[in-house]
Amino acid sequence: MTTQPGLQRGLSARHIRFIALGSAIGTGLFYGSASAIQMAGPAVLLAYLIAGAAVYMVMRALGEMAVRNPVSGSFGQYASSYIGPLAGFITGWTYAFEMIIVCLADVTAFGIYMGFWFPEVPRWIWVLSIVFFIGALNLCNVKVFGELEFWLSLIKVGAIVAMILGGFGIMLFGFGLAESGAATGVENLWAHGGFMPNGLGGLIASFAVVVFAFGGIEIIGISAGEAKDPQRVIPRAINAVPVRILLFYVLTLFVLMAIFPWPQIGSQGSPFVQIFDSLGIGSAAAILNLVVISAAISAINSDVFGAGRMLYGMARQGQAPAGFAQVSRHGVPWLTVVVMAAALLVGVLLNYLIPENVFLLIASIATFATVWVWLMILLAQVGMRRSMSREEVTALKFPVPFWPFAPAAAIGFMLFIFGVLGYFPKTQPALWVGLVWIGLLVLAYWRWVRPASLGQRDLAAQVD
Repeated sequence: MTTQPGLQRGLSARHIRFIALGSAIGTGLFYGSASAIQMAGPAVLLAYLIAGAAVYMVMRALGEMAVRNPVSGSFGQYASSYIGPLAGFITGWTYAFEMIIVCLADVTAFGIYMGFWFPEVPRWIWVLSIVFFIGALNLCNVKVFGELEFWLSLIKVGAIVAMILGGFGIMLFGFGLAESGAATGVENLWAHGGFMPNGLGGLIASFAVVVFAFGGIEIIGISAGEAKDPQRVIPRAINAVPVRILLFYVLTLFVLMAIFPWPQIGSQGSPFVQIFDSLGIGSAAAILNLVVISAAISAINSDVFGAGRMLYGMARQGQAPAGFAQVSRHGVPWLTVVVMAAALLVGVLLNYLIPENVFLLIASIATFATVWVWLMILLAQVGMRRSMSREEVTALKFPVPFWPFAPAAAIGFMLFIFGVLGYFPKTQPALWVGLVWIGLLVLAYWRWVRPASLGQRDLAAQVD
């Protein structure tokens, strides 16, 4: 196994595990979960369980390919190899697009969280400051990035565990309820209109936000190109992280909806801060606000890293501008970081123009991009299997479980999510934006990338 030229294998198992946690446990849980709860009520727990199972199959499909061939281009390169160059081009650029959109949601949430302490300061000022901070951080050595991401992620994981334990303390012993007089307990899950108050339609509608919440976990595959021992590190990270995230989401939301009536969750920013603030624990609310701020920073940090490495891998394949393959003396593809930071400045403009309507639109567009990437990962793994002999399949070190039924079910789920986006009026614009994006990429490929690749092939033939 060779090191990717220019990049440095400086990420340990600890780094990769927490990079994935940092990318997937962020705005979707701390802020977006309130939107999902309002759509589905307590039945949102089922949505997280179903989506979590599908995401785990995506991760196993990605893991099978990443362990067999750990490269910086990851699933973009796998899609090119096992589906076709056009699929790889669309997947790579759509992933970068996804990371930009998710970052826009995260910087938006960061501005909202800062408003908890400084309501008089315009949100766009906070968004501008975080964009510059993250841009500088991502220009550091990859080991420094991994270490900082580890500590940022550790803060929010610790806070979630403390919140779960504190929530059970409130439920069992009534801590903090003397002043609020709120009724807590599992009965809150069905006492306000039933477990599925908005019917099956509400549950299905929540999938748009729920899937967005899991977006970013695929960064494990991208980090394989800079992992010290990918064949050992990647399987351990994949097997550990999805289960932990599922527990964090499901158990956390269970506690939230048990100690506070679900119709009131999210009416004042992050549901985490709102609950403890409403229960009269003012200092806890301030501490939790600090935690969700660190969570947003961590998620933005991971997403900028992931998009940069994807564009680096695509540039090496001739599917992105050659400048994206240039690395600094620290082994960082610096131009991709600069481009990502510039794209995030759009978030500053959006928060200045339409601060109240940014989140749901951004989350829905990100859901389209996320599901497209996951679908391509699943299809690439199917393509890889079909190209392998029986002996090669037997020799796989991290094979997908329940092949071929589980991947087929996951593919069906991804197609179902596209249908969800198209059915509900609030998310229909996201589907149209996504389809237009795919159309533009197809045109770009046929206009610039394919002629260039044919020219290189003809030149190689003349040399031979």
